[in-house]
Amino acid sequence: MTLKNRQQQFIDALAAAGATSPVTRQDLVAACESTGIYSCPPSWITQDSTRKAGRGLYDLPELDTASPKEVAPAPAPAQACSKAPVQGAVEQVSSGAVANMAMGMTGGERATLIPPTFNGYVAWGHFSDVEKIVRSRQFYPIYVTGLSGNGKTLMVEQVCAKLKRECFRVNVTRQTDEDDLLGGFRLVNGQTVWVDGPVVTAMKSGGVLLLDEIDLGSANLMCLQPVLEGRGVFLKKISQWVTPAPGFTVFATANTKGKGSDDGRFVGTGIMNEAMLDRFPVTMEQPYPTRGTEKKILSKAGLTDADFTDHLTKWAEIIRKSFYEGAVDEIVSTRRLVDIVKAYSIFTDKSKAIAMCLARFDDDTKEAFMSLYGKVDADTDMEAPTEAAATEADGENKCPF
Repeated sequence: MTLKNRQQQFIDALAAAGATSPVTRQDLVAACESTGIYSCPPSWITQDSTRKAGRGLYDLPELDTASPKEVAPAPAPAQACSKAPVQGAVEQVSSGAVANMAMGMTGGERATLIPPTFNGYVAWGHFSDVEKIVRSRQFYPIYVTGLSGNGKTLMVEQVCAKLKRECFRVNVTRQTDEDDLLGGFRLVNGQTVWVDGPVVTAMKSGGVLLLDEIDLGSANLMCLQPVLEGRGVFLKKISQWVTPAPGFTVFATANTKGKGSDDGRFVGTGIMNEAMLDRFPVTMEQPYPTRGTEKKILSKAGLTDADFTDHLTKWAEIIRKSFYEGAVDEIVSTRRLVDIVKAYSIFTDKSKAIAMCLARFDDDTKEAFMSLYGKVDADTDMEAPTEAAATEADGENKCPF
């Protein structure tokens, strides 16, 4: 590879610092800071897949022939104001900003955008369908809907983890706008520069874009219309057209189907634009797992008591049936069952674990659910101690002096 003048200067700076191939990300950052040649680790190194020698390691064979000479720091920029950065500045920081943005999302190396494998995960439901879509590397937007706590987001992340695909998760809120999604101008090292947003970064890298809780967004999400068509997007602020790389696709998760929440369970969700919903060719309805699958999930979560597992899943199944029939207004999700298992592993008290994880419900619902569990598991005393009784018991255990 023939290096440009600035690239060769950067290699010389690394050689002068005693760096040898493969270099670490810390080596690159130190060279940037000492010379001022780049404002962040250069993308021609960090984003070149042929140079990756491992996590946080980059192969630079040019160091073997580099002259270890000192490289003078770049002169400080003159004090000046400009309405927009020159084209060269935009190009320089735009690529480097991708790495900065990725570090902000993950708190570390860009490679960590591949979600970590969750050892306790049980593949079920639409997992195999999502896997086929991601494995195909075709652009095929998918809308995943279902009640909370049933593993919609985790499913997409674990597919990406299994296939070693980068997943750019964006948690959508009412305030999410074009600047948050596509990018905008930021103040970097005292200069106003363009920084790509997560959507554009995912497009350029051919990653999987995960729009979490998309039904919480506003009309500002309409900036994603061209993205959802798979043809590209025009960044009008820098007059640049971005075409998605092969492998790029979009998943959106939501608790509703984009028509709002009539029962008020999902406050903040709104009625989504029909044109946007129509750009998702497939909607996957995610229910709660079957009782058999849920037993496996609780077992993977660390619950070794087979009877407790059986009772918890049966209890949740009865509550959900009552919920669907309109007999109760609340539901026990798979996530809440896992929460109970974790609480039980800490307190080793079934009644206390269940009571603590049901405390988010109103008193009547909590008491009804606890009473129901007592009927399912007759061997467990579901009488939760009152605050006065607990205080009295604590007093009995204290020293009289």
